[in-house]
Amino acid sequence: MGDLQLVHLTYAGSGKPLAQIVFGPELTTIYGASDTGKSFIVDSLGYMLGGTHLTLIPEAEEYTQILLGLLMPDGSPLTLVRRPGTNSVHLHGEDLRDLVHRQPDDIVTAVHNARSKNSLSIHLMRALGLDGVLIRKNEAGGTRTLALTDLLYLSVVTEDRMIAMASPVLRTGTATTRTAETSVMRFLLTGEGDPSIDTGPNAGQRRVHKGQINLLDQLVIDLAAKLDTQENERELRDRLARVRTAIDTQSTALRAADEDHREAVQERMAYARQLAGLDERMAEVSDLLGRFNLLEEQYRSDLERLVMVNEASSILGYFRVGTCVFCGADPEHQHPGHSQQEATQLHTAVRAEAAKTTALLTDLLPTISDLAREQEALTRTWQVTKDNLETTDELIAEAEGRLAPLREGLQELLDARSEVERGLELHTRISELENKRSRLDGEGAVPATRPAEYIPSGVLSDFDSVLQRTLGNWKVPAVDHAGYDQYNAEIRAGGRPRASRGKGVRSVLHSAFTTSLARFCIERDLHHLGFVVLDSPVVTYRQPVADRPEDPDLPDVLITPAVVDCFYEDMLAFPGQAVIIENGDPPLGVLSEAITYSFTAAADGRPGFFP
Repeated sequence: MGDLQLVHLTYAGSGKPLAQIVFGPELTTIYGASDTGKSFIVDSLGYMLGGTHLTLIPEAEEYTQILLGLLMPDGSPLTLVRRPGTNSVHLHGEDLRDLVHRQPDDIVTAVHNARSKNSLSIHLMRALGLDGVLIRKNEAGGTRTLALTDLLYLSVVTEDRMIAMASPVLRTGTATTRTAETSVMRFLLTGEGDPSIDTGPNAGQRRVHKGQINLLDQLVIDLAAKLDTQENERELRDRLARVRTAIDTQSTALRAADEDHREAVQERMAYARQLAGLDERMAEVSDLLGRFNLLEEQYRSDLERLVMVNEASSILGYFRVGTCVFCGADPEHQHPGHSQQEATQLHTAVRAEAAKTTALLTDLLPTISDLAREQEALTRTWQVTKDNLETTDELIAEAEGRLAPLREGLQELLDARSEVERGLELHTRISELENKRSRLDGEGAVPATRPAEYIPSGVLSDFDSVLQRTLGNWKVPAVDHAGYDQYNAEIRAGGRPRASRGKGVRSVLHSAFTTSLARFCIERDLHHLGFVVLDSPVVTYRQPVADRPEDPDLPDVLITPAVVDCFYEDMLAFPGQAVIIENGDPPLGVLSEAITYSFTAAADGRPGFFP
C-alpha cells in the first residue's frame, strides 16, 4: 500500500531565520536538553496534519508560516503551508522550504468534520486510496468515513500520551466514540472497512438528542442570520488576505505622506524662528538708525550755530558801544581794546567746540552707514525667508491634502477587515456548532440486535506475535504474553493491563504497540500512514524498592540502559519512517547511521529547534 513520508518541518517569517528539521527516509532522532523545542516539533506535526490548536512557544510567535514537506504515495512532493491560528492549509505541488509568496495550487480546510467537502483529510486520504473507507460509529451499525486524524492518532504519540494511563487505541475516552476508535484498529489489522447500513435513528436517539439537535440547529440559524455576506469561509479568507495587503500598502503610503508633512512642519518652524530673529534684529537696527540720525541732525545744527556765533562775534564787538556783549562789563570798566580781546577769546572757544562736534559727527557717520547696509541686508534676508516660509506652507497644505484621503481610505480598509473577521468568526462558530451536531447525530443509540464485529482471532494472534517480538528485541523484562485485548481496547503484558503499570513500562508498551502496529501493516501491505513519531518512548528508572506501595505511577520494572540500546538498534531496522524524540543521547551506532539532531540549549552547537 502507498504511504506518506515526512520530508521537513519549517517555520518561516519575514526577516526571521528559518527553523527547520529535515527528516530522513528511515530513522531520525532529535535529542538533547529540555525546553529546546523537541516536543513542540511533535505538536507542530499534529497541527499541520489536521490539528485544531497549537500553543506557540515564545520563540515561534514572530513566525508567520509553518511548512510541512511530504512525499506522496506516488512519489510526488507536496508542501503544506499554514499560518498559525488559521483553519486554511495551502497546498503546493513542489518541495518548498522557505517563506512562500506564490499562489497555492489548492486551498483546503485543516480541521475535518462530518460536513467537510474540501478538507486536508479528504485530500490526503484520497491520495492514500482511503477516501471511500467506512468505519462503525455506534453499535447500531451506523458508519462514517475514515479520517486522517484516526490514523494520525495511532502514528504520532506525544509525550503526555506516551505515559498516560488511557489506552493507546482510545482517542477521547468517551463511550460515544469508543466504537469508532476500536473500528479503526480493526480496519488497520484486517484491511477491511465496515459496510454502509441505513439504520436510521432509533427511539432512544430521538428521545435523548432531539432537543439538543434542535437547539444547535436554531443557534446555527441565528448565527447565519448575522452574516452580512453570502461568501463562504474560503472566500472570506481570500478577501481578508487582499484587505490586509491593501492595508499594508495604504499604511506605507500614509507613513510616507506623514513623514513629508512632519518634515515640512519642522522646516516651517525653523523658518518661523529665523524670521522672528530677523524681525527682532531689524527693529533694533531701525531704532538705532533713528536715534543716530537725530544725533547727526543735532551735531550739524550745533555746527551751524557755532558758525553763526563766530561770525557775529566780530560784528557785535565793533559796532556796539555800551555794556560788553562778551563779558557784561560797563563802559567805565572796560580797558582799551577790550571788545577785540573778548572777541578773540570767543572765536577760540567756538572753534574748539566746532572741532569737537565735527569729530563726533565724523565718528557717527560710518556707524550710520554700517547700520544702513545691515538694514538692507536684513530686509533682503527677511524677504527670502518669508518666501521660503510661504513655500513651506504650500508644501504643508499639499501634504495635508494627501493625508486626509489616505487616512480615510485606511479607516475604510480597517472597517472592511473588521467586517471580514467578524464574518470568519461567525463561520467558525457555525462550524463548531455543526461539528457538535454531527457528533450528537447518531450517538447514544440503544444496542442493536446484530452483534458487533471483532478482529478475527488469527489476525489478532499474528499482531500479538509482532508485539511480543518487538518487546523481546528491546529486552524489556517481565512483559511476557503481551497482546491487544480487543474487548477492553487495552494492551496487556506480564498478565497485567498497561494502565496498571508504572510510567516507564507504560511508555515502553505504548512505543512497542505503535511501532508494532506500523510494522504489522507495512509488512503485510495493509493501509498505514507509513511513519511513526514517538516523543520520549524510552524512560529509564532506578531500581524499585521491594515493598513498593500500590501506586501505578511508580516504576514496577527496571528499564535498564540495555533496553534503550536495543530499542534504537531495533528502530534502525524499522521498515517505515520513524522519528524519535528523546532527552538522552542515542547510542553511537545510531548517531552514525540515522539522521540526528542534537539540541544543546547553549551557544555551542544547535541550541534548539529555533535559531
